[in-house]
Amino acid sequence: MPPRHPQLSLKLLTINVHKGVGLWRRPILKHLREAVAMVGADIVCLQEVRGGTPAAVPQYEALADGLWPQHAYGRNAAGPTSDHGNAVLSRWPILFTRNHDVTVPGDEARGLLHCVLALPGLAQDLQLICVHLGLRESHRRWQLDRLLGLVATVPDSAPLIVAGDFNDWRQRADRILSPVGLHEVHVRHHGSPARSFPARWPVLALDRIYLRGIAASRPLPMPRRPWRALSDHVPVAAALTLEGAVA
Repeated sequence: MPPRHPQLSLKLLTINVHKGVGLWRRPILKHLREAVAMVGADIVCLQEVRGGTPAAVPQYEALADGLWPQHAYGRNAAGPTSDHGNAVLSRWPILFTRNHDVTVPGDEARGLLHCVLALPGLAQDLQLICVHLGLRESHRRWQLDRLLGLVATVPDSAPLIVAGDFNDWRQRADRILSPVGLHEVHVRHHGSPARSFPARWPVLALDRIYLRGIAASRPLPMPRRPWRALSDHVPVAAALTLEGAVA
């Protein structure tokens, strides 16, 4: 009888937080934090989250406080008074983080935040890439090529999650990412990605969770409330099971 490998179950959620401004253009970080906490997400991928200012702590730190002891931030855009980018919040140690600038000159700033997480009881560290791609298809194609180059650096034996705002309303990313073994969790279970934009009446499937080397997965349904008042995107979430031999 083959030996049983240890397993770890976790929940992952990704959301574009629209710089912490909700439907009525009011600060909503407290309500957003409560909503994410109710999902019970162990790992959270954020896009368009603000960094710190002299008068305020970074939004990702405010969201993480007391719930996710580890966080990483990749600045994509910097202005005179503030900046924003991608962030990862985690229950478990983040061993490595690097932000890859994939901004196309003349367009909005975009990035790929690569993190490596140590998960309890598993020999292989989790590789996670938090994604925010551009609005133009030609820009996304170039950015997806950069993503493929980053994925090529990840060991084939390591579990890999690529999640975030792909802005892929034409649904071209699956064809590009499937040859390297990545599958989208909602596509695998429901035949199509989850609709996530605009939040009040989602019709476009912009936000995705791609997986490779994950033992099992299932999408988590996201009700419209309270999300539609918290951002212009609704989140996408999944329950995952990872397994591997103990080191």
